[in-house]
Amino acid sequence: MDLGYARVSTAKQDLDRQVEALVAAGVARDKIFLDKKSGATTDRPGLRAALDYARDGDVIVVHTLDRLGRTVRDTLNLIHDLTDRGVGVRNLADPIKVDSGNPSDPMAQLAVVLLALFAQMERTYTVERAAHARSVATAKGRRVGRPSVVDADKIAYAAHLREAGHSIADIVAKTGIARTSLYRHLPPRAAGQLTAAPTTERPTGAAT
Repeated sequence: MDLGYARVSTAKQDLDRQVEALVAAGVARDKIFLDKKSGATTDRPGLRAALDYARDGDVIVVHTLDRLGRTVRDTLNLIHDLTDRGVGVRNLADPIKVDSGNPSDPMAQLAVVLLALFAQMERTYTVERAAHARSVATAKGRRVGRPSVVDADKIAYAAHLREAGHSIADIVAKTGIARTSLYRHLPPRAAGQLTAAPTTERPTGAAT
């Protein structure tokens, strides 16, 4: 049996175009499940009802694959879960045609492999963008990650003790700040002299 699923992100958007496309593809209206929910939320009653209703041999038909999941990886994971249950997925309007319910069609299986490739690319780009954002924030002096819960005055006192020559163990005992927190929050030491030569001012206009 073919089951349909249609979704729009807000209550103001219209489901008619998706529903009519599903009907034209042979899906009965009473077997088309609907949601007016963002793809970012997992609380989608229509999709949940479609997944509960689907049985071995059924195919869930969607207008485009982005109706099923927020990301390519989400959609691919859902396709794999349904495949394990013997339920296929077919799309109607995407450039890449997927029909996981037709294992004898090599092009349909190739489409699922391409989805897996896109999902990996999507994940890689997401990780790279996050790493770049962190490096930019760090370069500009902004702290990244969870907000600090260590008292700023204690950190300043700890920095003073370090500059006065106290050991980390001594600083931990005096401030009550955990060793790992000290390493994370203490500001870097001032740059020291790099050579044994005495530091001198370079004359103005000296050659580089």
